[in-house]
Amino acid sequence: MYHTTGLTRNQIRDLCILVNAAAEGADAKPWPPILGLYRSVVVTLTYMRRNRVQAEIAESFGVSQSTISRAIARVTPLIKRALTECVPVAGDLSPHVQYVVDGTLLPCWSWRSCKELFSGKHKITGMSVQVCCTLDGRLVWISDPVTGNRHDSHSINESGALVTLDPANWVGDKGYVGNDMITPYKKPQGGELTEWQKEYNHQVNRIRWIVEQVIANFKTWRIMHTDYRRPLETFTETISCVIGLHFYRMLAE
Repeated sequence: MYHTTGLTRNQIRDLCILVNAAAEGADAKPWPPILGLYRSVVVTLTYMRRNRVQAEIAESFGVSQSTISRAIARVTPLIKRALTECVPVAGDLSPHVQYVVDGTLLPCWSWRSCKELFSGKHKITGMSVQVCCTLDGRLVWISDPVTGNRHDSHSINESGALVTLDPANWVGDKGYVGNDMITPYKKPQGGELTEWQKEYNHQVNRIRWIVEQVIANFKTWRIMHTDYRRPLETFTETISCVIGLHFYRMLAE
């Protein structure tokens, strides 16, 4: 169960309680009756953890593909709502802690009508988030998603994370140059870095690897790593849902 959904059976049961509470007030339970609450949650987790084709999941559960599609569409916003309190916001970051930050692209199908999704750096379309961790590799914050054409420097400033914090306590890559963070030196146009600058960059990158590991762990939710196939208007909601699930799993472990 864990390798399929990312959660243990007990964690899924507890999540079902939260989802059921989030659905209170609705005239009828929104998940497909043929699946029920528990199996609808498992279907949604399986889709997000493994990014399996819906027809394949339908075959495993003995229902139609349209039933799987309805379960995912109806349970995803409920999980997001149920786990809101599990997700740290920028205001929760401490001014007394040194952080490492990096941006990562969450890819989706190419949408010709939404050119702002195209990332010139990665040459693919998607949404990007900022990921922040401590020096010992503890994930502490993931920003709301922005369109893929936005640079990391713009994204971190738009998130509001640095409004009340000293950026001198943050470590980032060259994408954050100009924000007063600890970043590697850029090679000057037509010139070379000095030996001490090369050594400095080496030391900064030795620190930065930890956030790359944190991002890789987040992207074990394969829906965040491989092209998103559902309608584009659901992508931001799905990202927020997975962020909630990731922090929920961390808190439950």
